[in-house]
Amino acid sequence: MVAHRPEQVRPLLDAVHAQALNGHWCVGYLRYEAAPAFDPALTVHKADGPLAWFGIHKTAHPWPENRPDEPDLDFAALNWRSVLSRPGFDAAMAELLRAIAAGEVYQVNYTSRLQAMLHDRFGERAARALFAALQRAQPGGYAAYVDGGGEQVLSVSPELFFDWRDGRLLTRPMKGTAARGFDTIADTAAAERLRTSPKERAENVMVVDLLRNDLSRIAKPFSVRVPRLFSTEPLSTVWQMTSDVECATRTGCTLGDVFAALFPCGSVTGAPKVAAMRMIHRLEPAARGIYCGAVGVVTPGGNATFNVPIRTVTLLGDKAYCGIGSGVTADARAEGEWDEWQSKRAFLDRASDSFELLETMALIEGKIRDRNAHLARIRVAATHFGYRWDELAALEALDRVCRENPRGSWRVRLLSDCNGGVRAQASMQDAEPALVSLALAKNAFEFSDSEFVHFKTTRRVHYDAFAPVTARIFDTLLWNRRGEITECTRGNVALLLDGRWVTPPLHCGLLGGIGRARCLREGRVVEEVVHLEDLARVRELAFVNSLRGWIRAKLEHCLEPSSP
Repeated sequence: MVAHRPEQVRPLLDAVHAQALNGHWCVGYLRYEAAPAFDPALTVHKADGPLAWFGIHKTAHPWPENRPDEPDLDFAALNWRSVLSRPGFDAAMAELLRAIAAGEVYQVNYTSRLQAMLHDRFGERAARALFAALQRAQPGGYAAYVDGGGEQVLSVSPELFFDWRDGRLLTRPMKGTAARGFDTIADTAAAERLRTSPKERAENVMVVDLLRNDLSRIAKPFSVRVPRLFSTEPLSTVWQMTSDVECATRTGCTLGDVFAALFPCGSVTGAPKVAAMRMIHRLEPAARGIYCGAVGVVTPGGNATFNVPIRTVTLLGDKAYCGIGSGVTADARAEGEWDEWQSKRAFLDRASDSFELLETMALIEGKIRDRNAHLARIRVAATHFGYRWDELAALEALDRVCRENPRGSWRVRLLSDCNGGVRAQASMQDAEPALVSLALAKNAFEFSDSEFVHFKTTRRVHYDAFAPVTARIFDTLLWNRRGEITECTRGNVALLLDGRWVTPPLHCGLLGGIGRARCLREGRVVEEVVHLEDLARVRELAFVNSLRGWIRAKLEHCLEPSSP
């Protein structure tokens, strides 16, 4: 069932509801641009596809498991590009804050589109593999894979639009975001900051009030209630704040009535809805598509569950699209909103190119240095990324390389894939140099907050962009946007500053190296933030990692990084 024009949408939903009451399973979606079908005052761009699409099924089958003889990931790496520049984002933010200050709107959910080109051989099997990767990156929630023929929808949305069953309608708006911390202490602090943030709570309560009003259109008198407010929920890359708003629906309420009351969800428009959507139309240059619409299932008997399709990839021809956005209120700031967008897209970056967990160790005369510390670190990384981890297989792989290389110095790479497959590789290790030269990066390292910095994996494109271009330079010394020294591309750094050996703390954005941890434990170094301007006072430098140990270093010059 397909609707291309606004006047076709409500009849389609009524037909879907009737099919479900007759025992069928109905799976499909509405585009954001279907909104005028329910209220002509809701302003949208011209749709880039069907306003509504549903497949009708007689029975439901179990989701097919991946065949063991097939590779888990069978798609080319996707290089996601934003159609919105940072200056364009800042200009839109300024306009939004002006409109909010003028009282035109209270809140606007501002979004933009990311786009990637698909590989020539990207087909159904690869699309399913990408969906599996997206589910690993964003597990749980309200996931849906919908193949509409010329268009595939890969949604791993954590946000419930509505669940309607037995006359009870539950909505769960998701508004308020904080990046996850990379250890227990930082993660707990991030959740507490979100829970107590006046800005995030205001953003959430505005949407709650909007949905209370929307639900009242179809609710039995006095049945609208908010049983849960400001709940913080952990997702793979961010903390999200949600609230529950529910009601008892009136007798005779149809699926079309529910959509007419609620669509689009207030969490992806803003408040007031009509004014916010008018602002969205003015600032966003193109249609949102299925992003910010609704994807869901109506089961036999008429119960319905739909998500708000955030964290959703749409495949169309040789292109992939994914929307990213955030709610803007009076106290929002461009820098904070931009950082929130980067946190939200982390699931996409994690899923869009296969990677393995990695530990690099020193094998000296048949024994692996710091073996248990390396195993503990890769175990934590596996938990973070949702990878299976086979400790017994890892120990067996390491024992094998030790038996095969009982003499000399070796470099051992231990790798683990998403399914728990483990392998170990050994190669001869050169003698350590007495002194190495480091080049100071000319530009800030923009990825210091990335999980692919805080955890060691084979995904290294961000480091490779800063790799030395001459053999004379051993490695590059990196610094973040705040002008704080972080690490080198292949190890940590220690600096003799004001008579003490110091190393940058983890919150500056760096890998917690095993060699670095040993130096801290032994009291050889202490943690201290080092700024670029402090380098003039540094008397000595050292490159530090578990493989090579402590190597004296000198700083030579600045390096211009290539584009990642």
